[in-house]
Amino acid sequence: MAKLKTVFICSKCGIESPKWIGKCPECNEWNTYVEETIAKETIQKRTIPGLVKPDTRPRLLRDVTLYEEVRIDMNDGELNRVLGGGLVKGSLVLIGGEPGIGKSTLVLQTVLRLNDLRTLYISGEESAQQLKLRAERLSAGNAENCFILCETNLEQIFVQAQKVQPDMIIVDSIQTVFTELAESSPGSITQVRECSAAILKYAKETGTPVLLIGHINKDGHIAGPKVLEHIVDTVLQFEGDRHYMYRIMRSIKNRFGSTSELGIYEMRSDGLREVSNPSELLLTQNHEGLSGVAIAAAIEGVRPFLIETQALVSTAVYGMPQRSATGFDLRRMNMLLAVLEKRAGFKLAQKDVFLNIAGGLKVSDPAMDLSVICAILSSSLDVSIDRNTCMAGEVGLSGEIRPVNRIEQRIHEAEKLGFSRIIIPQMKGLENLQTQIQLHQVKKTDEAFRILFK
Repeated sequence: MAKLKTVFICSKCGIESPKWIGKCPECNEWNTYVEETIAKETIQKRTIPGLVKPDTRPRLLRDVTLYEEVRIDMNDGELNRVLGGGLVKGSLVLIGGEPGIGKSTLVLQTVLRLNDLRTLYISGEESAQQLKLRAERLSAGNAENCFILCETNLEQIFVQAQKVQPDMIIVDSIQTVFTELAESSPGSITQVRECSAAILKYAKETGTPVLLIGHINKDGHIAGPKVLEHIVDTVLQFEGDRHYMYRIMRSIKNRFGSTSELGIYEMRSDGLREVSNPSELLLTQNHEGLSGVAIAAAIEGVRPFLIETQALVSTAVYGMPQRSATGFDLRRMNMLLAVLEKRAGFKLAQKDVFLNIAGGLKVSDPAMDLSVICAILSSSLDVSIDRNTCMAGEVGLSGEIRPVNRIEQRIHEAEKLGFSRIIIPQMKGLENLQTQIQLHQVKKTDEAFRILFK
């Protein structure tokens, strides 16, 4: 029997220590060391059934044969876009998100649509009956080639995969899988590291793409060692508010595509629906005559869309005024309030300010600044903004409106949705732009205020 020993492993960088340390000397993070019980002889030669030992001799770079990258169509336009055009064969994809956000639903409904591929769905959290009930609720396909395996032992998973010979494997979730080569419990740093490394070896040597579903901790990071995100080819973050219908798929890391792509879904009772044009859904409410609403031409990833920025300014009831922001950075909102007071002369120090991005989306585009200050000022003055006007611009500390990227895409998106004018920063190269929308180029916040509140 292998001799057991106890070590402390940093959950951020994976460095080991014989005793507990408050601050990690490698990554300088606090309270990240976790106690793990491991065997003395943990390094063993792992044999995966059905694998042919590859030729490991060194080769010259000029002698390496380059093959065309083969991608699998997932029958999901949003997922294909985030993956960079489809799922690459032999790739390892990690999907993370909060509990109940819809990770398993998204993967299962995608698998049910792939009738041409032999898929193996490995579930360590649900039984076969529960998966059957979810599949009937989704009604996404006949599932002619979908095999279900409720197993958490990694060695047994490889044995069954050798029998099925799947074209794609889904593991839900990686934190529930364990290997007999490690003595620690499932979900620990050692188990997640060993299991993910073995699955990576299987994916690369057999050319089978594998989708891993990962849990996240209370800090919002994927549970397990940081090395899990390093060894996989693609890391997708599935986020959104469970109280709203919209979900966003972001690409944090992608070796086969861009990390600036974004996928948007709508949660329904029968599963997730692709949202090809989110602007039309986010602007369905009629806000004519209402103060505190401004339309921003934002860009998330490479997709432009228009979204409502809602603000409410009221007299502070308590001694300390409240500042609250939903879907927007609170510190940036406080900076914009300081700019309004210092550069524009509006006194908001004794008033409560509440900000909300409609639809439950979280937007980090700097071009939202102009719509934020206009919505706040509209609510403070109780004057509505013309419903046919949208805006985009970054606000500097001196009150200037700074240029933003992809301004032509923002203009064309606003024109497509029927807006008659757009307020943008003063930029070069827009003189020859063919558009029917009226462009108002401004340098400072005062100029934008005169256009909106004249």
